[in-house]
Amino acid sequence: MKSQDIRATFLNFFKEKNHLIVPSAPMVTKNDPTLLFVNSGMAPFKEYFLGNGTPKKNRISDSQKCLRVSGKHNDLEEVGYDTYHHTLFEMLGNWSFGDYFKKEAIAWAWELLTEVYKIDKDILYVTVFEGSNDKDALEMDTEAYDIWKQHIAEDRILKGNKKDNFWEMGEQGPCGPCSEIHVDIRSAEEKAKIDGRSLINEDHPQVVEIWNLVFMQFNRKANGTLEDLPNKHIDTGMGFERLCMVLQNVQSNYDTDVFKPIISEIETITNTKYGINEKQDIATRVISDHVRAVAFSIADGQLPSNTGAGYVIRRILRRAIRYGFTFLDKKEPFIYRLVDILSKKMGDAFTELKAQKQLIENVIKEEETSFLRTLDKGLILLDAIIASSSTKEISGEKVFELYDTFGFPIDLTALILSEKGYTLNEKGFNEELQKQKNRSRAASKSSTDDWTILIDDLEEEFIGYDTLETNVKLTRYRKVTSKKDGEMYQLVFNLTPFYPEGGGQVGDKGYLETTQGDVLYILDTKKENNVIIHFTKNLPKNLNDSFKAVVDNKQRYRTECNHTATHLLHQALREILGTHVEQKGSAVHSKYLRFDFSHFSKLTLEELRDVENFVNRRIVGKLPLIEKRNIPMQEALNEGAIALFGEKYGDTVRAIKFGKSVELCGGTHVKNTGDIWHFKIKSESAVASGIRRIEAITNDAVKDFYSENNSTLFEIKELLNNPKEPVKAVKKLQEENTDLQKQIELLLKEKAQNLSGEIKNQLQEINGVQFLATKVDLDANGIKNLAFGLGKEYENLFLLFATAPNKEKAMLTCYISKELANKRGYDAGKVVRELGKLIHGGGGGQNFFATAGGRNPGGISQVLERAKDYLI
Repeated sequence: MKSQDIRATFLNFFKEKNHLIVPSAPMVTKNDPTLLFVNSGMAPFKEYFLGNGTPKKNRISDSQKCLRVSGKHNDLEEVGYDTYHHTLFEMLGNWSFGDYFKKEAIAWAWELLTEVYKIDKDILYVTVFEGSNDKDALEMDTEAYDIWKQHIAEDRILKGNKKDNFWEMGEQGPCGPCSEIHVDIRSAEEKAKIDGRSLINEDHPQVVEIWNLVFMQFNRKANGTLEDLPNKHIDTGMGFERLCMVLQNVQSNYDTDVFKPIISEIETITNTKYGINEKQDIATRVISDHVRAVAFSIADGQLPSNTGAGYVIRRILRRAIRYGFTFLDKKEPFIYRLVDILSKKMGDAFTELKAQKQLIENVIKEEETSFLRTLDKGLILLDAIIASSSTKEISGEKVFELYDTFGFPIDLTALILSEKGYTLNEKGFNEELQKQKNRSRAASKSSTDDWTILIDDLEEEFIGYDTLETNVKLTRYRKVTSKKDGEMYQLVFNLTPFYPEGGGQVGDKGYLETTQGDVLYILDTKKENNVIIHFTKNLPKNLNDSFKAVVDNKQRYRTECNHTATHLLHQALREILGTHVEQKGSAVHSKYLRFDFSHFSKLTLEELRDVENFVNRRIVGKLPLIEKRNIPMQEALNEGAIALFGEKYGDTVRAIKFGKSVELCGGTHVKNTGDIWHFKIKSESAVASGIRRIEAITNDAVKDFYSENNSTLFEIKELLNNPKEPVKAVKKLQEENTDLQKQIELLLKEKAQNLSGEIKNQLQEINGVQFLATKVDLDANGIKNLAFGLGKEYENLFLLFATAPNKEKAMLTCYISKELANKRGYDAGKVVRELGKLIHGGGGGQNFFATAGGRNPGGISQVLERAKDYLI
């Protein structure tokens, strides 16, 4: 059975069981501070489990793309070493929100596996929760046990502990016992030797869990205690790749048609054969797995970066690159070439792969090129570390610096050291790594109390499109403590005019006013699991009072100007550059706007001017806002509305129209484009390959910008003696400066040549080395030319030059003949690092040439005295 048929069969089965089939949610999460990515099938439905929203139907089924890089069996560094764990995986799931429970969930799972997929009952095992003796004192799940006895022999029902058979969403929230279904696909000979029961949850590659049925019946409170949920839910997840392994009668996920086309392409590109060399096999599995994770992430709008979710994606991609570099001998970009076969294989089920194919290829190729440069640089730095080591054991602290600062992989470092006869002090490295983790953990540590319910009102209405102030009642609150913000309170009202952060727009600020006139400031507004949360430093004195909620009008107005300008900018770019332009991210603040978009090259000055003029013409045109709320998604698309990849839309949407600009948008906007006053682009730059970024301002910020520029212009004119044509005056000044610079360079060159003769006369021979340590009056480039010029005349030269460009700056330059450095183990980098301390600075370089800078010219004399010590 082909993988696409396996997926379709699952969804059709539950469709016949009266489930609503929904598409996979974007893998990159929004409005959930606890997750960077969807890491389980249930994550997109958290708001329903928490009671903060109502699903379209009480029965739902889907195939959800998920990403995991940590947790049980999902450490990133382990993926590829076994054949059944992945970073990105599909989770086939069926859900019941207060409808059916254990009886139906178990019966349908058994029916699908054994009657529809025709899996042999004799290779299946199931587990049930055995209960716990800890503070929860939970009883065994006898209900599930008794139901299973109706379907499977009792000797195939195993009792599992809390670690394996009690599922929790997190430290707080809905949870409950679960039943896992395991499959044993070993050969008959192996089964005869060892009973499959003994291999359940023992990490055997052919005895694996394929389906987990979670029975959500409890809620974990902040104090750790459990309480019964008012409604019981079903949350099941079946690993698509593992199911394919079973139904396609192969022994590994990587042998299924999900991965084989990718692996075949890797074989062709790298001229290797999968299944012959273990290290190459691991590398091939790593790359075939990781390219899927990275491609899906980019398609959903998350680009590699140095923070948050972007950092996770960069880590995954860099791991794939280094495995190709080390074990498949690929020293040039090649992973981007796998995107084509991936989009052909999975593009029908996940159309975003086809739509974003070019962007995915561009971004991956640029990341590969960049990291391969890093690897080259890291190899040079590692050679320097080895050369400066006095023992065969390399310092873990130095290797950690290479790993942390330059991103050089620790496993590659260990491999290179081993090949050169060195060892790594792993204990020292791990200690440094743990210190970093502790610092990171301490910085992000936070605690969240349970909600205190004042009014049982789950329907919180947002009225901020129509009004900026209203009377509200506090329905619930909780305290959140973090190192960054200290103690904060999160407040929820029965209705609110405050816009929560979302769609790139910042959350509103403002205040609450009590009936006594006391004011409590709202510092931010966010949305979490469909609940609008208002952040304050304190609680109101009378929690049951009625309050006047007031949004900061000035900040909201400026933000609205920037948000509407963002829509007009998007339209302008598509009109001027072409319809290939798509929004790839935005940030709408009160002071500025930032817009990321797909485009293949830097915008010219003429294009930037055209974009500005396009937007400003629509501002001058005073286009009115035409807003359509709660209209069918298809109707909005038919009217030309632009939907963004990576966004999750409901059946009904809100469409915002200004002239011919139509977008699906939940943000706030001006009533008329004339309110924006003016639009000004401040910068245009690259974010990634094929992604450009424009930063711009509107309204008051433009007035301030022109006022500052005007003041600067007057200052420049004054410095130039108020010429009539300041631009011509500056150009003339630049030309004169260029001429003077050339004259200075010639003079310095002559000076260096004259100095060369003097230095030859000052050279001392010490232990067969021509040595000189002296102070010179040249710039850095002149000193380098002088040193390398002398180096051509001498094979045994050791030079240390010092210079002090001013009273607060000192520079050292060390040159050692290459042959001398290699033969005797001299290290110019070590020399300047150690002597650099005397000028209150530091530096480094290669063993034959290195420089250092410092802020203490007074230490130069001591440096020159100490230099000779390196030869004695």
